Amino acid sequence: MLNNLQQAGFVLVNKPAGVSSNQVVNIVKRCFNAKKAGHLGTLDVAGEGLLPVALNKATTLFDFYLNKDKCYQTVFQFGLTTDTLDREGKVTDVDNKTISQNQLEKAIPQFVGKQNQMPPQYSAKRVQGKRAYDIVRAGGEVKLQPKQIEIYSIKVLQQLAPNTFLLNVECSSGTYIRSLVRDIAQALSTYGVMQRIIRTRCGDFDLQDAFTLEEVKQGKARLVKVDEAIVLPRLDLTDSQAERLLQGVNIAQDVPDGLYNAYQTQHLGIVRVKDGKTKFEYRLV
Repeated sequence: MLNNLQQAGFVLVNKPAGVSSNQVVNIVKRCFNAKKAGHLGTLDVAGEGLLPVALNKATTLFDFYLNKDKCYQTVFQFGLTTDTLDREGKVTDVDNKTISQNQLEKAIPQFVGKQNQMPPQYSAKRVQGKRAYDIVRAGGEVKLQPKQIEIYSIKVLQQLAPNTFLLNVECSSGTYIRSLVRDIAQALSTYGVMQRIIRTRCGDFDLQDAFTLEEVKQGKARLVKVDEAIVLPRLDLTDSQAERLLQGVNIAQDVPDGLYNAYQTQHLGIVRVKDGKTKFEYRLV
C-alpha cells in the first residue's frame, strides 16, 4: 500500500467479468490510499480486460484519454439475439441460419472505416438527463442518435463453434461492439449477439501490463507515473519560471509549439507551448 496521498498516476487493472468498473475503482483507491480515483473508460459488468484507473491529480487527464483508440477481442454468436445484444439479456429473436467463417469474412470489409453507428438501446447514453438503459428497463422508449465512429480493422481469429467466432476489433473511442455484431448480423440476414468482450488496449496502455484485482489487493500492482504513461518532450523550468507558471502566469519559452512534460525538481504537469508562450494543459501539483 502506498502512503503518499498525493501520488498521481495510473493503475492498469485486468477487470474480471461480474465486477463493475466503479467497484474496481473503489478497490484500487482503497488499496493505494488515494484521495481521488476514476477509470478511463467504462467496461460493462460482463466486460473483461484492461481498465486504467487514474489516481489523484491524474484524474484530471480524463479528457486527454477520452478519444483514445481501443482494441478488443470479442466473441460473436449468430443465429439469435437478445434485447441487450449481449448474453446478459433476454433472447428476443432466433433463426436457423448457419453462418460460415467465409461468409463472415466477406461481410466484414463494409464495416471498416468511418461510419455512423446507432448505440444499443441498453447503453449508458444520457437522454434528458437519464441513462438510456434505465429508461428502457423502466418500460420506456429512447430515441438515440447515431454517432460517427471509426473501425480500423476487424479480423476473424478463430471459429469456436457453429455460428460462434472470436474476433479482434481495433476502433475509435465511442464504438459499441454490441452494435457492431447487430449490424454485421443484419448484413448477413440473420441475428447476432456478443457473447464475450475483452479490452486489450486503451490508447498506449496494454492489457499485458495490467494487474489482476487479487494482485491489487495484495499490494503487487504498480503505479504508472503520468510522465511514464504520457511520453512527451521534457521542458525544464527555473525556480522563478515554475513559480510564475504555478501562479497562472504564462511564461516565455523558445521551443517549438506543442505539448511538454514540465519539470522543476519534480514533474509539474503537462504544458502547452504556443507562439513562445507556455501555460498548463494539465497541472499535477
